[in-house]
Amino acid sequence: MKKRDIHRAEPRHDTMKSHHIEEHRHDPYKARGKLTEPCVCPKCMAVFLRGRWQWTKEPIEKAHWDLCPACHRINDKYPAGELTLSGSFLESHGQEIIRLARNTEALESREHPLQRIMAIEQGADGIVITTTDVHLPRRIGHAIVDAYKGDLDTHYDEGAYFVRMTWKRDA
Repeated sequence: MKKRDIHRAEPRHDTMKSHHIEEHRHDPYKARGKLTEPCVCPKCMAVFLRGRWQWTKEPIEKAHWDLCPACHRINDKYPAGELTLSGSFLESHGQEIIRLARNTEALESREHPLQRIMAIEQGADGIVITTTDVHLPRRIGHAIVDAYKGDLDTHYDEGAYFVRMTWKRDA
């Protein structure tokens, strides 16, 4: 039996371009380097432990202190998400919808301490909910659609790490 020569071409690095695409998320509030663990947020008492921010009942000894990204955003009044609610349906159901938004936040925040509502502002044109995270407005928006129907639109601004959502229902 004759042994076959297998010729494998070596990659030509001088003419080939890398096809490796790195995910890029420009979140100005994400830590640039690894935080020293454990780290406690002096404002909300969330703990950075095992590589993530979390709520813990474990006693934390010799911790470093630093603001978590959520408290940092709240201090700077720089939201990562915005959900605008409008329409005539909102006039008679606005408080119910706000309670649903708060309940959704409470459920999410139990597991993800960086997902919080920053503010709920009621104006003549509707209600604006701002959040510390890009995922929470989507969860709140979908909870509202599941409960009350209506139209939900989403716009992600990946360059600015921001999501703007609008929900509307008339009658």
